[in-house]
Amino acid sequence: MQTLAANSIPRTTEAQSDIQAGTKPTGLRIDVSQLKQLHAKPVSVADIPFLRDLLATNWLRAQSMKDMQSTVPDNAPQNIYAQVKVDGKVVATLYNGGSSMMTNAAAGTVGNLQDPPGLLGPDLAQWRAEAYARLLGGTIEKASTAITQSQWTPRESTSTVYSREQLDAAFEAMMAESRRAGAQRLSPYPTSLAQAGASADVSA
Repeated sequence: MQTLAANSIPRTTEAQSDIQAGTKPTGLRIDVSQLKQLHAKPVSVADIPFLRDLLATNWLRAQSMKDMQSTVPDNAPQNIYAQVKVDGKVVATLYNGGSSMMTNAAAGTVGNLQDPPGLLGPDLAQWRAEAYARLLGGTIEKASTAITQSQWTPRESTSTVYSREQLDAAFEAMMAESRRAGAQRLSPYPTSLAQAGASADVSA
């Protein structure tokens, strides 16, 4: 019983003992007088060349993606140049940009056909149509949507390497876009504040 009674007495920690004794707790302490106040200096993105160029590059790429989504793809139905048929069935479709699509069986027969160097657009589509028809033993049926080489407009290159002038112009455009968006978000507030002020005057 004596052992149980002794063990049941709660033990105080060293810090509690110090406090009860009226002394300062022992252990690691921080001298507040030695702390220094930190002053944060705001930094503009425009002052960090690497970050500025990175944001401008991403903005230009986003604009390029928007332009690509708004244009008609090369393999759209309205861009068909011709079709190659075997026994009345379409086995290959050629497009004005020079690209083509074909069945698996036709692709196996054509194999790794090498295009002539420098041939693009409708001229390439015509060359491919003739080559496919010859290898597959088919016929060429030109589409009503086929265009001539002089009517064809090559797509702009989507290069990801931008000049200093492009990056600077893109950053300015991006910042202007951000300012316009911010102004639009804040535009309802002056009206609401004016209305609140008018109602306050009336109630006064």
